[in-house]
Amino acid sequence: MISKRKMKLIRSLELRKKRCEEGLFVGEGPKLVGDLLGVFPCVYLAATEEWWAQNEALRSSSLIEEKEVCTLDELQKTSFLMHPQEVIALFRIPAIPSTEASLPIYVHAIEQGLCLALDEVQDPGNLGTIIRLADWFGIEHIFCSLGCADVYNPKVVQATMGALARVQVHSLSLDELLQQLPSDTPVYGTFLDGEDMYTTTLSKNGLLLMGNEGNGISPSVAAKITHRLYIPSFPRNRETSESLNVAIATAVVCAEFRRRN
Repeated sequence: MISKRKMKLIRSLELRKKRCEEGLFVGEGPKLVGDLLGVFPCVYLAATEEWWAQNEALRSSSLIEEKEVCTLDELQKTSFLMHPQEVIALFRIPAIPSTEASLPIYVHAIEQGLCLALDEVQDPGNLGTIIRLADWFGIEHIFCSLGCADVYNPKVVQATMGALARVQVHSLSLDELLQQLPSDTPVYGTFLDGEDMYTTTLSKNGLLLMGNEGNGISPSVAAKITHRLYIPSFPRNRETSESLNVAIATAVVCAEFRRRN
Protein backbone atom coordinates (compact mmCIF):
# COMPACT_ATOMS: atom_id res chain seq x y z
CA MET A 1 0.00 0.00 0.00
CA ILE A 2 1.26 3.50 -0.89
CA SER A 3 0.67 5.70 2.16
CA LYS A 4 -0.69 9.23 1.85
CA ARG A 5 2.64 10.52 3.14
CA LYS A 6 4.52 8.69 0.39
CA MET A 7 2.03 9.83 -2.26
CA LYS A 8 2.52 13.42 -1.13
CA LEU A 9 6.32 13.04 -1.30
CA ILE A 10 6.23 11.55 -4.79
CA ARG A 11 3.84 14.20 -6.13
CA SER A 12 5.98 16.97 -4.61
CA LEU A 13 8.95 15.84 -6.72
CA GLU A 14 7.32 17.43 -9.74
CA LEU A 15 8.91 20.64 -8.41
CA ARG A 16 12.63 21.20 -8.91
CA LYS A 17 12.90 22.79 -5.46
CA LYS A 18 11.56 19.64 -3.80
CA ARG A 19 13.80 17.37 -5.89
CA CYS A 20 16.79 19.39 -4.68
CA GLU A 21 15.63 19.32 -1.07
CA GLU A 22 14.95 15.58 -1.03
CA GLY A 23 17.72 14.57 -3.43
CA LEU A 24 15.25 12.25 -5.19
CA PHE A 25 13.62 11.78 -8.60
CA VAL A 26 10.77 9.60 -9.87
CA GLY A 27 10.84 6.76 -12.40
CA GLU A 28 7.78 4.91 -13.69
CA GLY A 29 7.09 1.82 -15.76
CA PRO A 30 8.78 -1.62 -16.05
CA LYS A 31 11.27 -0.65 -18.77
CA LEU A 32 12.39 2.63 -17.25
CA VAL A 33 12.60 1.38 -13.66
CA GLY A 34 14.34 -1.80 -14.80
CA ASP A 35 17.02 0.23 -16.62
CA LEU A 36 17.60 2.62 -13.72
CA LEU A 37 17.87 -0.06 -11.00
CA GLY A 38 21.51 -0.66 -10.21
CA VAL A 39 22.58 2.59 -11.85
CA PHE A 40 20.90 5.00 -9.44
CA PRO A 41 20.32 4.06 -5.78
CA CYS A 42 16.64 3.13 -5.36
CA VAL A 43 15.23 4.26 -2.02
CA TYR A 44 11.61 3.21 -2.61
CA LEU A 45 9.67 1.03 -5.06
CA ALA A 46 5.95 0.27 -5.16
CA ALA A 47 4.52 -2.15 -7.69
CA THR A 48 1.50 -4.32 -8.36
CA GLU A 49 1.48 -7.96 -7.26
CA GLU A 50 1.69 -8.95 -10.94
CA TRP A 51 4.91 -6.95 -11.39
CA TRP A 52 6.45 -8.45 -8.25
CA ALA A 53 5.52 -11.95 -9.49
CA GLN A 54 7.50 -11.28 -12.68
CA ASN A 55 10.44 -9.81 -10.73
CA GLU A 56 10.58 -12.19 -7.79
CA ALA A 57 14.33 -11.82 -7.28
CA LEU A 58 13.91 -8.12 -6.48
CA ARG A 59 11.79 -8.85 -3.40
CA SER A 60 14.95 -9.63 -1.47
CA SER A 61 17.34 -7.49 -3.51
CA SER A 62 19.58 -4.97 -1.76
CA LEU A 63 19.17 -2.70 -4.79
CA ILE A 64 15.90 -1.41 -3.27
CA GLU A 65 15.80 0.07 0.23
CA GLU A 66 12.01 0.06 0.73
CA LYS A 67 9.56 -2.17 -1.15
CA GLU A 68 5.76 -2.22 -1.26
CA VAL A 69 2.92 -3.97 -3.06
CA CYS A 70 0.27 -1.56 -4.34
CA THR A 71 -2.85 -1.51 -6.48
CA LEU A 72 -3.40 0.16 -9.84
CA ASP A 73 -5.79 2.54 -8.11
CA GLU A 74 -3.00 3.68 -5.77
CA LEU A 75 -0.65 4.11 -8.72
CA GLN A 76 -3.31 6.17 -10.49
CA LYS A 77 -3.42 8.57 -7.52
CA THR A 78 0.37 8.80 -7.33
CA SER A 79 1.57 8.64 -10.93
CA PHE A 80 2.52 11.50 -13.24
CA LEU A 81 1.33 9.40 -16.19
CA MET A 82 -2.14 9.33 -17.71
CA HIS A 83 -1.95 5.54 -17.73
CA PRO A 84 0.23 4.21 -14.84
CA GLN A 85 2.46 1.24 -15.65
CA GLU A 86 2.61 -1.25 -12.77
CA VAL A 87 5.61 0.21 -10.93
CA ILE A 88 6.83 3.53 -9.55
CA ALA A 89 10.16 4.18 -7.85
CA LEU A 90 12.20 6.87 -6.14
CA PHE A 91 15.88 7.13 -7.06
CA ARG A 92 18.62 9.19 -5.46
CA ILE A 93 20.05 12.07 -7.49
CA PRO A 94 23.85 11.70 -7.82
CA ALA A 95 26.10 14.25 -6.14
CA ILE A 96 27.34 16.95 -8.54
CA PRO A 97 31.16 16.83 -8.89
CA SER A 98 33.12 20.08 -8.78
CA THR A 99 33.56 21.81 -12.12
CA GLU A 100 37.30 22.21 -11.54
CA ALA A 101 37.79 18.46 -11.11
CA SER A 102 35.40 17.52 -13.91
CA LEU A 103 36.47 19.81 -16.76
CA PRO A 104 39.61 17.81 -17.71
CA ILE A 105 37.47 14.65 -17.84
CA TYR A 106 34.87 16.36 -20.02
CA VAL A 107 37.51 17.73 -22.39
CA HIS A 108 39.04 14.26 -22.73
CA ALA A 109 35.62 12.77 -23.59
CA ILE A 110 35.10 15.39 -26.33
CA GLU A 111 38.56 14.75 -27.77
CA GLN A 112 37.92 11.00 -27.85
CA GLY A 113 34.44 10.90 -29.39
CA LEU A 114 31.32 12.79 -30.37
CA CYS A 115 29.52 14.56 -27.51
CA LEU A 116 26.42 16.75 -27.38
CA ALA A 117 25.97 20.18 -25.80
CA LEU A 118 22.59 21.84 -25.27
CA ASP A 119 22.26 25.59 -24.93
CA GLU A 120 19.11 26.58 -22.98
CA VAL A 121 16.93 23.68 -24.20
CA GLN A 122 13.99 24.24 -21.90
CA ASP A 123 11.25 21.85 -22.98
CA PRO A 124 11.38 18.67 -20.84
CA GLY A 125 10.10 16.52 -23.70
CA ASN A 126 12.84 17.79 -26.01
CA LEU A 127 15.56 17.19 -23.43
CA GLY A 128 14.35 13.67 -22.66
CA THR A 129 14.07 12.82 -26.35
CA ILE A 130 17.60 14.11 -27.02
CA ILE A 131 18.98 11.94 -24.21
CA ARG A 132 17.20 8.96 -25.78
CA LEU A 133 18.66 9.90 -29.20
CA ALA A 134 22.15 10.13 -27.74
CA ASP A 135 21.75 6.63 -26.35
CA TRP A 136 20.64 5.33 -29.75
CA PHE A 137 23.60 6.89 -31.55
CA GLY A 138 26.20 5.85 -28.96
CA ILE A 139 26.83 9.33 -27.56
CA GLU A 140 27.77 8.94 -23.90
CA HIS A 141 28.01 12.57 -22.72
CA ILE A 142 25.60 15.52 -22.93
CA PHE A 143 26.62 18.91 -21.56
CA CYS A 144 23.66 21.10 -20.60
CA SER A 145 23.85 24.83 -19.97
CA LEU A 146 22.60 25.98 -16.59
CA GLY A 147 19.39 27.26 -18.22
CA CYS A 148 18.35 23.88 -19.61
CA ALA A 149 15.41 21.92 -18.23
CA ASP A 150 16.28 19.80 -15.19
CA VAL A 151 17.28 16.31 -16.26
CA TYR A 152 15.48 14.84 -13.21
CA ASN A 153 12.14 16.46 -14.05
CA PRO A 154 9.59 13.56 -14.23
CA LYS A 155 8.74 14.48 -17.85
CA VAL A 156 12.41 14.41 -18.85
CA VAL A 157 13.09 11.11 -17.07
CA GLN A 158 10.04 9.49 -18.68
CA ALA A 159 10.94 10.75 -22.16
CA THR A 160 14.42 9.17 -21.91
CA MET A 161 12.82 5.70 -21.78
CA GLY A 162 15.73 4.45 -19.67
CA ALA A 163 18.52 6.12 -21.66
CA LEU A 164 19.46 8.06 -18.53
CA ALA A 165 21.06 4.85 -17.30
CA ARG A 166 23.59 4.92 -20.13
CA VAL A 167 24.06 8.60 -21.04
CA GLN A 168 25.84 10.93 -18.63
CA VAL A 169 24.20 14.36 -18.48
CA HIS A 170 26.28 17.21 -17.02
CA SER A 171 25.01 20.67 -16.05
CA LEU A 172 27.57 23.48 -16.30
CA SER A 173 28.54 26.75 -17.97
CA LEU A 174 29.03 26.01 -21.67
CA ASP A 175 31.26 29.10 -22.00
CA GLU A 176 33.56 27.66 -19.36
CA LEU A 177 33.64 24.25 -21.05
CA LEU A 178 34.34 25.72 -24.49
CA GLN A 179 37.18 27.84 -23.12
CA GLN A 180 38.94 24.67 -21.95
CA LEU A 181 38.84 22.91 -25.32
CA PRO A 182 42.07 22.81 -27.38
CA SER A 183 41.91 25.11 -30.41
CA ASP A 184 41.91 22.17 -32.83
CA THR A 185 38.83 20.50 -31.25
CA PRO A 186 35.90 20.71 -33.68
CA VAL A 187 32.78 22.39 -32.29
CA TYR A 188 29.69 22.05 -34.49
CA GLY A 189 26.47 24.03 -34.32
CA THR A 190 23.35 24.29 -36.49
CA PHE A 191 22.43 27.62 -38.11
CA LEU A 192 20.15 28.75 -40.93
CA ASP A 193 23.17 30.40 -42.59
CA GLY A 194 25.54 27.46 -42.07
CA GLU A 195 27.15 25.11 -44.61
CA ASP A 196 25.21 22.18 -46.01
CA MET A 197 25.96 19.40 -43.54
CA TYR A 198 25.77 16.77 -46.30
CA THR A 199 28.75 18.30 -48.13
CA THR A 200 30.76 19.34 -45.04
CA THR A 201 33.52 17.20 -43.53
CA LEU A 202 32.39 15.73 -40.21
CA SER A 203 34.88 14.33 -37.70
CA LYS A 204 34.61 11.31 -35.40
CA ASN A 205 35.18 13.45 -32.33
CA GLY A 206 34.15 16.89 -31.14
CA LEU A 207 31.18 18.71 -29.70
CA LEU A 208 27.80 19.07 -31.42
CA LEU A 209 25.96 22.05 -29.97
CA MET A 210 22.19 22.50 -30.25
CA GLY A 211 20.35 25.67 -29.25
CA ASN A 212 17.22 26.94 -27.56
CA GLU A 213 13.81 26.12 -29.08
CA GLY A 214 13.03 29.73 -29.96
CA ASN A 215 16.32 31.64 -29.95
CA GLY A 216 18.84 29.10 -31.17
CA ILE A 217 22.43 29.21 -29.92
CA SER A 218 23.31 32.17 -27.71
CA PRO A 219 25.88 34.68 -29.14
CA SER A 220 28.64 33.98 -26.60
CA VAL A 221 28.48 30.27 -27.32
CA ALA A 222 28.05 30.72 -31.08
CA ALA A 223 31.29 32.72 -31.19
CA LYS A 224 33.23 29.60 -30.18
CA ILE A 225 31.72 27.29 -32.82
CA THR A 226 34.23 26.25 -35.47
CA HIS A 227 31.85 24.56 -37.93
CA ARG A 228 28.46 26.09 -38.70
CA LEU A 229 26.11 23.46 -40.15
CA TYR A 230 22.83 23.79 -42.02
CA ILE A 231 20.23 21.04 -42.48
CA PRO A 232 18.88 21.64 -46.01
CA SER A 233 15.17 21.24 -46.72
CA PHE A 234 13.94 19.26 -49.71
CA PRO A 235 13.54 20.25 -52.46
CA ARG A 236 15.86 23.18 -51.83
CA ASN A 237 13.82 25.93 -53.48
CA ARG A 238 10.44 24.93 -52.06
CA GLU A 239 8.79 27.17 -49.46
CA THR A 240 8.76 25.27 -46.18
CA SER A 241 8.74 25.58 -42.39
CA GLU A 242 11.06 28.13 -40.81
CA SER A 243 13.02 25.57 -38.79
CA LEU A 244 13.02 22.11 -37.23
CA ASN A 245 12.21 21.13 -33.66
CA VAL A 246 15.50 20.90 -31.73
CA ALA A 247 15.09 17.20 -30.93
CA ILE A 248 14.31 16.39 -34.59
CA ALA A 249 17.27 18.47 -35.75
CA THR A 250 19.53 16.65 -33.28
CA ALA A 251 18.38 13.29 -34.65
CA VAL A 252 19.06 14.34 -38.25
CA VAL A 253 22.55 15.65 -37.51
CA CYS A 254 23.55 12.72 -35.27
CA ALA A 255 22.38 10.27 -37.93
CA GLU A 256 24.61 11.95 -40.51
CA PHE A 257 27.63 11.94 -38.18
CA ARG A 258 27.19 8.22 -37.58
CA ARG A 259 26.56 7.46 -41.27
CA ARG A 260 29.89 9.07 -42.15
CA ASN A 261 31.89 7.49 -39.34
